[in-house]
Amino acid sequence: MTNNIAALLATTALFFSTQVLANGGCAFEGKQEGFIATCSEEKQEVILTGIVPAQTLVTELSEFSEGYQTYQVDTAAIEPLKAITEPTEIVVIIGTWCPDCHRETPRFIRIIEQLNNPNIKVTYIGVDRSKQDSEGLAAQYEFSRIPTFIVKQQGKEIGRIVERPQTSLEVDLANILN
Repeated sequence: MTNNIAALLATTALFFSTQVLANGGCAFEGKQEGFIATCSEEKQEVILTGIVPAQTLVTELSEFSEGYQTYQVDTAAIEPLKAITEPTEIVVIIGTWCPDCHRETPRFIRIIEQLNNPNIKVTYIGVDRSKQDSEGLAAQYEFSRIPTFIVKQQGKEIGRIVERPQTSLEVDLANILN
């Protein structure tokens, strides 16, 4: 019996050492099932850059669609936003690879849809991991964290929400626009 335990331990040690060699420096990411881990080099992710339509985010990317489908908008908090009559532009800089963007962007899309205010125009700009896009659209805005929601009226920035809201997207946006 002792020989069986020793053989099992030797086999297990050999398995782990070959996994380390095969995965050269990879860490456990995402779901871990048994002895198998996914390496970031092997991870398939979609990185959209440039102008990205909101519908593309919530219909074609699972990381965004679940949050979009389940988010409940604070309808009381958006009431003042429905009354905005001044043309307002909101530029949202996102990374389709970014967990904070996976959380906040679908919520924001849902809020804007419920607002249904033709005076509020939103543009989503996707950036890669170096926070750039091939068209240089995001470069015209000074930002370091994503998502960044830049609110503009009359061509001038009047406020922004960076990475996550202080209260909620609805409340923070209403505070900026009031």
